[in-house]
Amino acid sequence: MTTTSRSLATTELLIGAAIIGSNGLMVRLTQMPPTAVAFWRMLLAGLLLAALVQARHGWQPLPKSAWRWLPVPMLAFAVDLWMWHKSILLVGPGLSTLLANAQVFFMALAGVLLFGERLSWRFLAGVVLAFFGLWLLLGAGWASLPAQYRWGVWLGLATGLAYAAYNIGIKRSQHEAATGKARAPVEQVLCLAAFGSALCLGLLGWAEGEAFAPPSMQVWGILLALAAVGHCLSWILISRSMVVLPVALAGLLLLAQPIVAYLLDVLVLDLVPTPRQWAGLAVSLAGIFVAGMKSRQDHAAQEA
Repeated sequence: MTTTSRSLATTELLIGAAIIGSNGLMVRLTQMPPTAVAFWRMLLAGLLLAALVQARHGWQPLPKSAWRWLPVPMLAFAVDLWMWHKSILLVGPGLSTLLANAQVFFMALAGVLLFGERLSWRFLAGVVLAFFGLWLLLGAGWASLPAQYRWGVWLGLATGLAYAAYNIGIKRSQHEAATGKARAPVEQVLCLAAFGSALCLGLLGWAEGEAFAPPSMQVWGILLALAAVGHCLSWILISRSMVVLPVALAGLLLLAQPIVAYLLDVLVLDLVPTPRQWAGLAVSLAGIFVAGMKSRQDHAAQEA
């Protein structure tokens, strides 16, 4: 791997992570019901990905094993967005994005429960750091916080669980799709998952009685930007970069997501954090990064 390719991958991953960090703010700016925003994000993203598949590769047949796995990311990402968008409105884009990054811990637990992996000291240390950081952010005044705010915190943490399920499901679906005779491209799997998530979100929004119609052309523009840039572009950049960069470095760079989201809370939404809250943010980010690190032995095992 050349220095140029690594530098380019680093830049692309940082851009992709920063874009995702701004998604929460775009959700707030629509001023639409949270489930409706999630529905339009996934439906528009599915349409854009479908156009990309048609233009670049053409549609390829998927093996039955891929179709059996696809419902997992479809449902998981719908639940992820349903909870995360509600959490954004209750606690703000910054904190909700930080809480959703708890997926690092749930992914590690899935490795233990589903694949027989062992928990490392890094994971345990990361858990301690992350929860200490959350205590600095919230713990001292937890009992005095409004019930809705506390509900938003729990929704943010649950988002991490759903996101971990999505990651497992989408990776397994991609693996099965790649074993077929035609080797369907990643964009095709992501497209089908997006349409499935949109269907689930549409049903959820209908059950909740939400209004789906965007109120203005400006809101349509925000929704299109959220789908095209916040979803499609960001994940294309991140997916391409993850192939090139070491796992530990990629994990560190992905922490740009909650950092950007929290800074946007401060700059755009006039959040005024205390020194204790800034410290809590830093400690939580450190915990997430440490938990996501892998040792040289882990890398060697993966490459074997």
